[in-house]
This record gives sequence, structure tokens and C-alpha cells, in this order.
Amino acid sequence: MLIQHQKTDAASALPTGAANDMVYRRLRGEIMHGQIAPGSALTLRGIGKRFDVSMTPAREAVRRLVAEGALSLSSSGRVSTPELSNDRIEELAALRALLEPELSARALPRAHMALIERLQSINGQISQAVAKQDAVGYIKSNLDFHRTLYLRAQAPAMLAMAETVWLQMGPTMRSLYAKLERTEIPRHHKLIVAALKAGDEPGLRVAVRADVTHGLRMLAQ
Repeated sequence: MLIQHQKTDAASALPTGAANDMVYRRLRGEIMHGQIAPGSALTLRGIGKRFDVSMTPAREAVRRLVAEGALSLSSSGRVSTPELSNDRIEELAALRALLEPELSARALPRAHMALIERLQSINGQISQAVAKQDAVGYIKSNLDFHRTLYLRAQAPAMLAMAETVWLQMGPTMRSLYAKLERTEIPRHHKLIVAALKAGDEPGLRVAVRADVTHGLRMLAQ
């Protein structure tokens, strides 16, 4: 009797619920970290093939990401990463300017030395990404810097809103990186760390607001 070879790949062997979540998380990460360019078309078949899953997890991931604004769905059914207008970039920059200084201020009372050392370590990773001209590594480490600080705020709903903005900005952040021509870590990151060390809430708010809006406003010019 002929026995057909069956795939035993970890992804294809996952239960449906786990496969749905895996595809969603991995695709979400790629979009947030700028690994997919603005206006890139995606297909369910292509997503399924890349992650070695059936059409159902691919369809579920796309549905969730469209709901979060990370993907656009046209009337013809075309799925793509959004190309943001200047007005949309300004709106997202304004949202970051509202949410993130507040998150940082809420984190300040819990900003112990271990957190500050962790932020300095992440700045080192950003420096390495800059030296390698690694746009994706830069974006990922930059967001890790902010997320690490904001987790100390213990404000999960507010952080989730901030992450939704990051997700919508992901592909566009790749364009921003090229325009900024970084040669070192963002200056405002150093000011953020200094404000945390000094317990300076007004200075922290100003540094965070400047950090999260400066580059985005450059894109909208």
C-alpha cells in the first residue's frame, strides 16, 4: 500500500485557533516593523503559502488586520498595506502626541534603575541598527524602547491604542527611516532617559512628544 508523505511542519500541525493566532501575530509584526512597503498587495494564497497554513488562518489574520487599520480592503477585494496621505500622517502624529507623553508620565513613578538600564541597552541596539543601515531593526528596536517604558504605566488600554497607531504607521515608517538618514540614536531618546533619571515629568513629556512627532511631521512635508 502506498503511503503518502504528510507534512509535519510545526505551523501546518497547529490546531486551527493556534494557526490563526500565529499568522496574525507574525504578519502584524512584519507590518508594524516596516517589513512590508506601503501599497504592497497581499493575497490569501500568498499568505497561506508563506506561513504554511490553509486559507482559513490567512483569511482570519487579514480580517483582524483590516479591522485594526493595518491593511486596506478595496471594494474589489484587493488587500494591501495602506499608503497614508499627509492628513492621515498628521492625524496619527497627533494621536501619538496625546497618548505617549501621558503613558510616559504614568510610567515615571515606576521608573526604577533596572528600567533605565534596559532603555539604555535598547538604545545600544538602535545604534547597531543605524550602523548596519538596518531599517527594520531600527524600527523594531525603536518601538521596543517606547513599549518597554510604557509597560511601566500599567495602562493596558492606552498602550493598546498606541500600538494600533504604530501598526497603521508601520509601512510608512520605512519611508521615514530613509528620509531621516540616521547616523546615531534619536537625540530625544537621550533626553527621555535623562528625564527619567531626574524624575522630571514635564521634561519627560516634552522629550517623548518631540520624539514621536518630529519624524512623522517630516513625512507630511
